[in-house]
Amino acid sequence: MDNQHKKIIGYRDLTEAEIALMNKIKTKGHELNELLTEVRAHLQGQYVALNATDTAEAERTRLDHAEPHRWLAVARTDFQTGLMAAVRAVAQQGSF
Repeated sequence: MDNQHKKIIGYRDLTEAEIALMNKIKTKGHELNELLTEVRAHLQGQYVALNATDTAEAERTRLDHAEPHRWLAVARTDFQTGLMAAVRAVAQQGSF
């Protein structure tokens, strides 16, 4: 359906510059997602290596205390929040 945004309260027509800026933000979001996927793979590699060594207990304790998966989840949430805020700054919706 054409012009769906006109049927949503608070939405407005965007300029070409605003559309380009929003697409740039969305592109950065894809790049950040790829980076977080690399971080997740790194963490998985650490755990795989951990299971292949004799010094696993000390390293497992270190990793447990560091909580890398928790911090990865925090990073993901914070990046998503930041990107949504940037999009909203450009879109300038008129509603809460």
